[in-house]
Amino acid sequence: MQTRWGAVFALWFAGLCAAGQFSKIGVIFPELATLWPGAGARLGLVVSVVGVVGVIFGTTAGLLVVRLGARRLIIGALIAGAVISALQCLQLPLGVMIASRVLEGFAHLAIVVAGPVLIAGAAAPRDQAAAMTLWSTFFGLAFTVTALFGLPLAQSHGAAALWAIHAVLMVLAAALLVRVLPPEARQPAQVPLRLPALLSDTRAIYASPSVAAPAMGFVFYTLIFVAALTLVPGLVAPQFRALTATVMPLVSIASSLGVGVALTRRLGAVRVVQIGFAGGALAALLWLLASGLGQVGAALLISASLGLVQGASFAAIPELNPTPEARARAAGAIAQLGNVGTTLGTPVLLALAAQLGPAALTLFTLPLCLGGIAVHVWLRRRRTRF
Repeated sequence: MQTRWGAVFALWFAGLCAAGQFSKIGVIFPELATLWPGAGARLGLVVSVVGVVGVIFGTTAGLLVVRLGARRLIIGALIAGAVISALQCLQLPLGVMIASRVLEGFAHLAIVVAGPVLIAGAAAPRDQAAAMTLWSTFFGLAFTVTALFGLPLAQSHGAAALWAIHAVLMVLAAALLVRVLPPEARQPAQVPLRLPALLSDTRAIYASPSVAAPAMGFVFYTLIFVAALTLVPGLVAPQFRALTATVMPLVSIASSLGVGVALTRRLGAVRVVQIGFAGGALAALLWLLASGLGQVGAALLISASLGLVQGASFAAIPELNPTPEARARAAGAIAQLGNVGTTLGTPVLLALAAQLGPAALTLFTLPLCLGGIAVHVWLRRRRTRF
């Protein structure tokens, strides 16, 4: 089998569009106060409600991929996302905007669950580590691109201009996938999903040491990484803040695509996840001992180490799960627990930093890195018993 790199890159572009559903709001969040003056804390729901959908329905999305087909689901979600972005250009009332973001959360979830399944199917076994690592970069890269190009656009022409471009890009992504993804076989008729069956299937997902493993490690990564990107620049010396904020996500992406791919091919994805967490634990200790530019170095080492975890966690999906059905379930679990981590990590680190200052990063990061290593040791032992 030859890797269909055209399909891999088209799917990665779809992932960038899905991440844009977050970055098109998060990057320009201060500017949104002028659209809804007096919104207060409710304005935060415009950002967070998309992730809440993933927390609740992540594994359900994985089950739907199995039933409906990954190709139809991702193309339909891209089209739906484009329509929602276009409607948001109309400067909706805040309540309607929040409701649209709930719908956008479902579209986002469908893309990020179906995408890894399709990429794994498009890549030859020897290229799966590279293809899945490429997919894993979509979130950080989307925020970087939006900050570089989308923020100036929104500041000069308004948020609606950014959202209109996002809608166009999602239509383009859907059109590309229609062209490069082969049609799926019609799915046989299945029993309708009901709550007892959903709960039973969800329990089965997390009971499996192969299906659950990528997500069980990934949640430790998301707890740390988003919180660190958000808060670490404010914990270093003021003259280094801009440097730290700019370079941290880029170092993570470079680590994933460079060292991470090579190590994953040589050692396997799960071992690379553990190596990444070990590097993060070491960097957390160095942060505690460092000052000035040394703290910046420790922060970049945390970012580089977690970049290994990021890419290898997605590469673990096909490594541990040979069938498309198992991969869909694993991707749904990653979406669910990943959103748990991104939702909880930042407020916890913020509360610790308010009490402890910069030392909070070590107290927060070190046990989570050790926990990520431990959970993979435990799951590996469980897999050897089967």
